[in-house]
Amino acid sequence: MKIFETLEEIKDIEPSAVALGNFDGVHLGHQELIRQMVKTARERNLKAAVFTFSNHPKDLLPKEKKVKNILSRKEKAQIIESLDVDYLFNIEFTKAIMTMEPVDFIKKLLLDKFSMKAAFCGFNYHFGYKAQGNPDVLRNVGLEEDFDVTEMSAYKIKGNIVSSSMIRTLIASGQVEKCMTYMGRHYSIGGEVVVGNRLGRKLGFPTSNLVIDPSMVTPPNGVYVTYCTYNGVRYPSVTNVGIKPTVGHYNKNVETHIFNFDKELYGKHIEVEFLEKTRDEVKFDSVRDLSEQIVRDCREAKAFHDKIGGNIEK
Repeated sequence: MKIFETLEEIKDIEPSAVALGNFDGVHLGHQELIRQMVKTARERNLKAAVFTFSNHPKDLLPKEKKVKNILSRKEKAQIIESLDVDYLFNIEFTKAIMTMEPVDFIKKLLLDKFSMKAAFCGFNYHFGYKAQGNPDVLRNVGLEEDFDVTEMSAYKIKGNIVSSSMIRTLIASGQVEKCMTYMGRHYSIGGEVVVGNRLGRKLGFPTSNLVIDPSMVTPPNGVYVTYCTYNGVRYPSVTNVGIKPTVGHYNKNVETHIFNFDKELYGKHIEVEFLEKTRDEVKFDSVRDLSEQIVRDCREAKAFHDKIGGNIEK
């Protein structure tokens, strides 16, 4: 998959079918839309393309709160590539794009830049100045410019419309176990392991620490059953998200204990998948009380992994 991150580098694009949207989280609804686009592209000998923005459009609106990302840019690209996409147009949403009239957006971007011959979008797709563009506008221009439009209706699972905002709410409220249902994968956090306060090691539970990216949505403070992937291997683990109130004042981070694992991971990249929250983070009266609770947390997480076939050695 070829990735374009500026309009200037997009040149001589072959005729394409283009999936349009923000695709934050690339949830199951997004995946279905992209699969429909890829299928059409292959049938019509077109390139399969996804057009999205590297920043959230709402971030440019002065009265709107910053939208937290569900995926990093790299993770988003990897998932889209796995769906057999040829081109990813992942450009910055700017004031110039925000103020384009919808017809100019279609002609100058979708047609002139992307050579779009088929458009795929969700029922709630909006674009152009004051978000005046919608699937109907696309269809009307398509009649003049000879491209067709496929509009996907609301994608529902268990009666719920799948959306990025719903998934953000699930993560932010600690309902991480529901992410698999709507995303097709567990919610995860990845990054480079940094040096922590080493208390876990002193207590007999060495941990790998990740710094939380403030631009990403994160689960509330607490203890979670997790998987930790390092060097392509997935290990059962237990993770604390929080500020470690029993032992001092720290910034919120992700601290993972991998069962039956003795490798040094400082400076290494790991990925932590969240399966279920087991309790809130609390301040204990003593380090001893904390240590005893960690034993119980590990026991509970191991039982969970045993139940789902996590293969932890006794």
